[in-house]
Order: sequence, then C-alpha cells, then structure tokens
Amino acid sequence: MAEGGRSFARRDLLLKIQAEVQKRWEESDVFRAEASSQPPEPGEKFFGNFPYPYMNGSLHLGHAFSLSKLEFAAAYHRLRGSNVLLPFAFHCTGMPIKASADKIKREIERFGNPPVFSTVEEEEGDEQNDEGKPEEESVGQNPPDKFKSKRSKAAAKSGGDKFQWDIMKSFGLSDSEIAKFSDPYHWLTHFPPLAMEDLKAFGLGCDWRRSFITTDMNPYYDSFVRWQMRKLKNAGKIVKDMRYTIYSPLDGQPCADHDRASGEGVQPQEYTLIKMEVIPPFTGKLKTLEGRKVFLAAATLRPETMYGQTNSWVLPDGKYGAFEINETDVFIITRRAAVNLAYQKLSKVDEKPTCLVELTGHDLIGLPLKSPLSFNKIIYALPMLTILTDKGTGIVTSVPSDAPDDYMALHDLKSKPALRAKFGVKDEWVLPFEVIPIINIPEFGDKSAEKVCTDLKIKSQNDKDKLAEAKRLTYLKGFTEGTMLVGDFKDKKVQEAKPLIRNILLKTGQAVMYSEPEKKVMSRSGDECVVALTDQWYITYGEDEWKAKAEECLAGMELYYDEARHGFEHTLSWLTQWACSRSFGLGTRLPWDEQFLVESLSDSTLYMAYYTISHLLQNGDMYGKAESAQVRPEQLTDEVWDYIFSDGEIPNNSGIPSALLDKMKQEFRYWYPFDLRVSGKDLIQNHLTFCIYNHTALLPKKLWPRSFRCNGHIMLNSEKMSKSTGNFRTLRQAIEEFSADATRFALADAGDGMDDANFVFETANAAILRLTKEITWMEEVLAAESLLREGPASCYADHVFDNEINIAIKLTEQSYKSMLFREALKTGFYDLQAARDEYRFSCSAGGMNRALVWRFMDVQTRLISPICPHYAEHVWKALLKKDGFVINSGWPVGEAPNLTLKRANRYLQDLIVSMRKLLQKQVSGPKKAKKGIQVAQTIAEENKLTVGLMFVTEQYEGWKEECLKVLQNNYDKDRRAFAADQQILEALKASPIGRATNFKEIQKQCMPFLKFKKDEVLAVGLQALDLKLPFNEIEVLQENIELIKRQLGLEHVEVFSMSDRNFTPRMESLLQKMVPPSPGNPVTIFLTKSEFQQHMNREILENLEI
Repeated sequence: MAEGGRSFARRDLLLKIQAEVQKRWEESDVFRAEASSQPPEPGEKFFGNFPYPYMNGSLHLGHAFSLSKLEFAAAYHRLRGSNVLLPFAFHCTGMPIKASADKIKREIERFGNPPVFSTVEEEEGDEQNDEGKPEEESVGQNPPDKFKSKRSKAAAKSGGDKFQWDIMKSFGLSDSEIAKFSDPYHWLTHFPPLAMEDLKAFGLGCDWRRSFITTDMNPYYDSFVRWQMRKLKNAGKIVKDMRYTIYSPLDGQPCADHDRASGEGVQPQEYTLIKMEVIPPFTGKLKTLEGRKVFLAAATLRPETMYGQTNSWVLPDGKYGAFEINETDVFIITRRAAVNLAYQKLSKVDEKPTCLVELTGHDLIGLPLKSPLSFNKIIYALPMLTILTDKGTGIVTSVPSDAPDDYMALHDLKSKPALRAKFGVKDEWVLPFEVIPIINIPEFGDKSAEKVCTDLKIKSQNDKDKLAEAKRLTYLKGFTEGTMLVGDFKDKKVQEAKPLIRNILLKTGQAVMYSEPEKKVMSRSGDECVVALTDQWYITYGEDEWKAKAEECLAGMELYYDEARHGFEHTLSWLTQWACSRSFGLGTRLPWDEQFLVESLSDSTLYMAYYTISHLLQNGDMYGKAESAQVRPEQLTDEVWDYIFSDGEIPNNSGIPSALLDKMKQEFRYWYPFDLRVSGKDLIQNHLTFCIYNHTALLPKKLWPRSFRCNGHIMLNSEKMSKSTGNFRTLRQAIEEFSADATRFALADAGDGMDDANFVFETANAAILRLTKEITWMEEVLAAESLLREGPASCYADHVFDNEINIAIKLTEQSYKSMLFREALKTGFYDLQAARDEYRFSCSAGGMNRALVWRFMDVQTRLISPICPHYAEHVWKALLKKDGFVINSGWPVGEAPNLTLKRANRYLQDLIVSMRKLLQKQVSGPKKAKKGIQVAQTIAEENKLTVGLMFVTEQYEGWKEECLKVLQNNYDKDRRAFAADQQILEALKASPIGRATNFKEIQKQCMPFLKFKKDEVLAVGLQALDLKLPFNEIEVLQENIELIKRQLGLEHVEVFSMSDRNFTPRMESLLQKMVPPSPGNPVTIFLTKSEFQQHMNREILENLEI
C-alpha cells in the first residue's frame, strides 16, 4: 500500500505477520498461566506486574515504554522455560473520571447537546473586553512579553485549556457518543476494553482471564479492598485525625497525587504566622477597623530570629485585604493566604474568607507595629520590591542580622533618600534601626547577613542571584551550627531553640500555625488547591515500628539502580500519615464510614495479590458480572479473604466449596511473592512505597515484594511528549504507523536506566527495514541451501562465527537478566548480524557452513523474540519450519565463549582496516603533485602494489620487556591506578636495564614507552601490559592470508617472524626505515611484483608461486 508517494509494503508485511501470529497465540492460549499444585522451585515461576493505568483515555507511548520493561522481562523468563504470569487490570478509582463526566454534564446544560461553543465564546469574550479583567486575574499576570491565553471565560470556567467535549472529540468520538460520557460509569465500559485491544495488538503476553476494573462497579474487587482496609484499621494502621492536607475547594476533598493535573509530590509547607499588631489609632482605609485587633500576619520558617526584627516588609503594589479571623482579630494578608487560612479553621466563616477592607501595600507603609519577641518596642511597615505574593502571606518579617535580603533592603532605604521619598517613608521609620546580633554562626559571626553581603559585594536588593547565593551560604548553616545569643534560650543551638520558641509563641497567642502547598497544585477539576485542616481517615505511614519493617523489606529488594534505592530511602525518611478517604469520585466505600470513598492511591497497594485468584472469582469478566461465576461477591467475607491471604482458619458457612477455597489459596501461595513490579520513577514517592508498607503490614516476610524496576519518562524524537504540541502518539497510533514489533524495537532502543528515554521515529522505521530485509535474506539463503558448505565447522571463519554466536547468547542473557534491553538488542541482534555479515565475506568462494547458518537463524530468532515476538514467530514457523512457538522454545544453548578467539579476530579485523588505509596512502601518494608533473590516472600493471609483506614480533624483549614488568609490579588493581611516576622510575633503575652503562640513553626510549603503555591500560585494560598476545599472531595471519588478499586486492601476502631474521640486505634496509613491530602491531610493507622479486632470496622465491 502506498500513501502520499511512500511505499508502506514492508510495514504492511509486519502488520500482516502480526495479525497471523496473534491469531495463533489466541487459538493456543499461549499466555494462560496455571499454578502448579506444588510450591515452585527457585526460577520455576515468574510473576511480574505493572501499575494499572487510569482509564480516562487511550493508552499512549508513555504507558507502553514502562510496560515494555515488564513485557520484555516476562518474555525472557518465558523463553527460558519459566512459568510466567503477567496480568493486567484497569484503574478507575478517584476523581478524574467523575470530574470529567461532570464537565460534560455542565457543558450540555450550558451550551446544549451537542454544545455550541463558538457563539458563547464570542459573546463572553466581548463581555470580558467591556468589563475589564477580574481582580483575581491580576495577581501574577503574565508580563507583556510572555504568551497570554486567548481562551474565553467559558473555557476558563470549564476547568481546563479545552472544553471536555473537544477533548472527547479528539478521541475520535461522535457527538452522540460523547453525551453518554456524562455518566461516569460509561467511561468504565468504554475505555478498558479499548485498552485491552490495544495491548493485545501490542503483543502483550498477558493472561487476560485475570483482568479486572476497580471501583464498586466490580463487586469482587470492591470486597477485596474493603477487607484490606478493615485489616489495616484493625491493626491500628488507620486512624482519624486532624491534619494538614492538600485540598481541592472545588471538589470539596483532599487532592492526592493522582487527583492532580500538576504538582504531584507537593506537600503542605508549615509556617509560623507571626501576629504583628497594628498600634492604634487607625487612619485612612483602616479607620473602619477601629475597635478590632488588627495584625499584619507574616509567615516565617525561622521564628527563633524574631528577636532581631527591625521592621516589617510589604509589597507597595501588592494587593492585600483585612480578613476577619474571629470576633476580635483581623489579619492583613493576601487573598490567597486568607483562602488557605479559611480552610484551616482560621476564618470567621469556615472555608469562606471575609474581607472587611481591600488594601494595597501603599496603604500599609508606615504602619506602627508591635511584634512578638522584638527588642524594638515599635517597628514600622516598609516597602520591599522583591516580595512574592504567591508564597506566604505577602507580609514579611525583617531580620537584617541573619537574612541577606532584609539587610540589603534596609541598607537601600537607609542610604537612598530618593527611595524613601518615592514611597513616602519617613526617616524616623528607618534611620534609628540598627542590626541586632541574635545568632552566632561559625565563619560568619553574629551579623552573618552583613558579612556575606560584603564578601559577595552585593550592591542592592535587586542583585537577586547574589542574594540567593548569600542565603544559600548562611541559611542552613545558621540553623544547623548557629548558637542563640539572646532570649530565654541563650547559648542553645538554633535547631534546639527553634521548636521551643515556636511553641511559646503559639501558646501565648502571639502566633498561629499556617500551612500552604510547597508549590502550586492544580486539581484535575481545574482549581488551585489549598492546604486544609481536615478531620480525616489516615493511614499511619511513618509510624516507627511499621517504618522499620518497610526499611527491612526495601533492604532485601532488587532495585537495579542506586538512584532508585536513594529515592525509596528518601521517601521513607519523610512519609507520614496519608489521607486515605475521599468524598468525591469513584471507588470503594470506606466500610466503617461509608460517607467516604477509599482514595485512588490507597486501593492500589495490595491488588497484585488479587491477580492470583481473580480468574477464579470473576470467570474472565473484567467487571465481575459473569453469570457462570462459581463465587458470589457476598460470599467473600473477611474470613474467606483471611483464609486465602493470611493463613486464617477455614471459613464456616461461606457457601464456597472447600476445594475452590483451597485452589485459591494454593494459587496465591504459588505465585506470591511477585518477582517484579515495573513503574515510572515518579511513583517511588507514593504508590510504590505504599506497596511496601501494605505488604509488610498484611503479609508475612516470605511474601514481601522481591524487586521494583523504575524508569524515567519517554520523549518523542528528543522532545517532550505533549498533546498540545502534537508530539504525541497513542499506543494504537504507533502500532498502526510502525507495527507492533517496530514499536517494541524502538522502545527497547529508547534507553534503559532512570533518565528520560527517547523514542525515535527513525529507529522504528529503520526497524521495519531491518526486520523485513532479514526475512528476505533468510528466504534467499534457504532457497539456495544446496549451495551451502556441508560438514562440521572447519576453517578459521567458521570457528570465529560459531564463537560470536556463543558470545551473543551469553551477553544477551546477561542483559535480559539485568533488564538492560537496549544492550540485549545490541548483542542479540545488531552485533550478531554484524558477525553474520563478516562471516559471509570471510567465507567467499568456499561458501558458508550450512549448520552454522542454521544455528545463526535459530539463535538470532530466539534472542530477538522477547522484543520482536511476531517477527520471531513468523521466522520460526514459516521459514525454519519448527514446531510450537518460539516464545517458549527455550533459551539457546552455547558453549563458553572463547575470549581469546574473540580477541584474535578483533586483532585480525582491525589489522585489515589499518593495512587498507596504509595501502591507500601508498597508492595515492602525496596529496599535492609537484608543479608541472602530470599525475597518471591509471597505474601501469607492472607498478601496482600487489604484494604485502608482514613482519611480526610475538613477544616484547629487552628494555621493553623490563618496562612492562615494572608497570605490572606498580599497578594497584583495587585502585585501578599506577604508582607515582617517581616510584616507577626508581623501580626501573633497580631493574637489570637500570644497571646498564648506557642507562641514560635507554631511559630516553623508556619514558615515552612507559607513558604510551599507561595510557593504553586506561583505554583497553591490563592486557596492554602483556609481554605477548594470548594467541599465535603468525598462525592467525597465515590462516587468513586469503581473506587479507581478498580484502586488500593483493595477489600475494607473506608473513615473517622477526625472530627468524632470515632477510636479504634490501629487506633489512626497508625494515630499518619502519617503526619496529611489537606484539599486536605488525609492520606491513607493500611492493610491486618486481620489487618483491628483488628483495627476496632466490631459494625463497623458488618455493613461492608468484
């Protein structure tokens, strides 16, 4: 088929093969995993799994990349004979589906069915132009040179950059179909089956009988999650508590990582809110607040520094408000901070900040303040130009002794009368206030901010980069090493004094606790999240005894990369109570408090165990609605679950046949623990760590997870994958564009490790070409099989190729075991094909060995089958005419690789390349011909260089031998380093050549040689110090003279050993002009036929056919 002038015949061939192979797999049920009645021996079974994807759209290449790591690993274990279980399920718990369904419902109500957006957009766009920008949009608005969104208010109110209806249209859905998605449960019936079809097309080796969806739509899984939650609560792992949590005001519930459009991993940041009381009488806009207690409320992380306050800072153009906290207190802060406080029980009306007066920073400049702990009885609010209103409250305390920003801002006001005049700042508000030493820091003294600003030559508060560096130098050091100089805790370390001072401020009512998100968090409903103080059900992650068990589990796991281990260790160090309940969305009801749902990261921590029995419960129906099911959901009591998973007593009166109960228990015990879980590295900080915690709480140690393999994200063609830019592919699109095998090939090639990988379209297209060309080559070879050489391997090329196959088997197995699939692709496909091509050329007229060619086709087909299984199955059955399936045919058998032969062949191939370059250089002569001389276009036959003389030294001798021995004795294998040059020189002097009368002359030769050999060790390893090569150079060369002649176009090649020295005077004179040969580096001289006859002895010539 041709599209746009391009031929897609090769791609279409792979798609045709793919369809045929998948049909054969399905007919034979090759991925069905059955547990044995006996416990598995080590290596007998492999159970791998993958975090079930969220079903609010189609699977994309990001899913496929992570999943491919599991698929390739499982396929490798299946190939080598393990009993493999790879199940797959679909996650529907949480609020994104419900939020999207509600958006569709609102769009239908507002814009009709199907909705008409364009008219509304134009009208509301005009309306916005008439009324100007709403006040709330002005905070943090885009600078003039930055892109501004042109979306209408209607689009903005829909909660995203696009209408949900348009998003659904991008999935290829019609208007009539989209309307059905206003029911959140319709999503659950639409997307999971599509995902299953895409994964089948991908060639996933999955036992689909075990698939399921989450939420109460599946009564079996719903029962499992209820049991898990009750089990945790009964063990004291779930408690109710008032805690700060990231919260979506629009959804009216906590917003966990998977509920967020942005800000995953962001935690609440706790501050101490310092209440700086405004001293009456009030004037200006504040006059209406007379009789109330009014405070400028400043958020600080360093309450212990409040002794050194000299003033407060406000942003002159910043927008503030006087917000009612209770009957008496009013806080002057930003609206953003007031919203956070309102959700933390610090507003007269819960969750609704009440603004009594709107203010700007100009209204606050000059306010006299009485601030807690300050040695200055009265301080003033002053202007600072660098305050951020999207962090803290917009009110900032000023401690110039320890804060470089404060020091420079105060310095600017003191030293610049014009600046004071600009903002109406009176001298008495600024000039009397001096830096107050409160903390002593080693290296920086008791005025650390002043010292570091002077050292860095900071000129003003606008030197942002230098001030950031100044803060970096002093901030942490002040906390960890500083000593208090003042106050009730004088002489105490700052880190000891800080919590004590904070507690006093809180108890005396001079401060309150305040929390906000560390960074901006947007919910999937489209609103900016706050931090709320909620009465919530929490899982007690971080509890000491439980944490110790989680750390024990982690210590025994294979994580493949140190970066992953460090990520888990860091998460365990900070993770504490986790809100496990929600009031909005889809999922399982909390069994003891059914007003709440179990949140999406809490119902997905033990479900790997459910895979082991799901097929026995659901009978292959992912929704748990099969009429022929042997077990009814209501029969799954806690006693039944305990019996299956927790070694509980046999349940009485469950109505489930005892044989079936035993079968479920036996299935679980056979497959568990799981051997591998593959995931993106972003899940380390939540889901994967939760998985460890839950397994250690609910299962015995012998059933804890064995390994996690984490990877980075994937880019497309070196650019971030993004729907908005069009640089995006669903899994289905990739399969249709490249075929499943070419997609899998490019995924394997995209990269291993935890850095972001790169899926390259060119690689996928090249894979199409490589795979189809390989099929053609095999077809051609098999069609002309009678021309292949019969019998056992006999010549040097045969032995080398046979050895290369053995090497590929060994290295590729090591790569698959280590989950280095890019390396497996290299050694099992690229390198093996290169060895085949080299073998073809080496054999020439003699022809390739038939048995070796068949062995190559067999081995290569097996080695590539985990990555390109459809191609491999086609070759296995259609070309090699083998029975069964290649995917479970067994790992190829090979002898131990002969590394000496490998090195000998590398020596030979490298030598041929260097000889070719030398010959070309001699034939072409000088690059520039002399003036007036015509360069002949052809060389006369008698002047052609047709003879090659090769001179070989097989062992270092004399002073070179002594130098190598000295280097061998002065190399530290542990440090992988040589001794100091002076030590090596002393050893050389102590050697036999050091005692020679002409040592100084010899030394001049030794030093460059020593340096050359040391550098060579860095490049190739210790073999560079060998006195001779591990193989016989002369034998290798003589056995491959025909290959050398053919490669270089020579008529005759002769190999000489320098140890014979049976050379004519002319040959001796030629050799004296050359760099002497050394082991591994023979000298080659090219001659014409007549030159050769002149240089050789008569008796030698008589024995040569030339």
